[in-house]
Amino acid sequence: QVTLVESGGGLVQAGGSLRLACTASARLTSNNGMGWFRQAPGKEREFVAGISWNGAITRYEDSVKGRFTVSRDNAKSTLYLQMNSLKPDDTAVYYCAAARSAVAAASSSGYNYWGQGTQVTVSS
Repeated sequence: QVTLVESGGGLVQAGGSLRLACTASARLTSNNGMGWFRQAPGKEREFVAGISWNGAITRYEDSVKGRFTVSRDNAKSTLYLQMNSLKPDDTAVYYCAAARSAVAAASSSGYNYWGQGTQVTVSS
């Protein structure tokens, strides 16, 4: 069993930056790609970014490419999401998740552990 805890959310003005972190309670294995998802009010949860076990492969949702960067520190069992040039449309609850495989999928069905979420609010 893996428990994931997100941190770093908050309120920021448009154009600002935030760095989210997600710490796992147990050391993740080589089977665990990791991902970030978000869910805005009234909308479905959507994929934001993912990273493979060794960090060699990353993928991003089109609207965040060039603005968000996903990274991980396996020694600390921690996943990060650096968010720059934030827009009001980025406002959502952000969730981290551990994948069922070494490569992070874009579908939520590819993940079996989820954090509780952290709120990100971007004001205009």
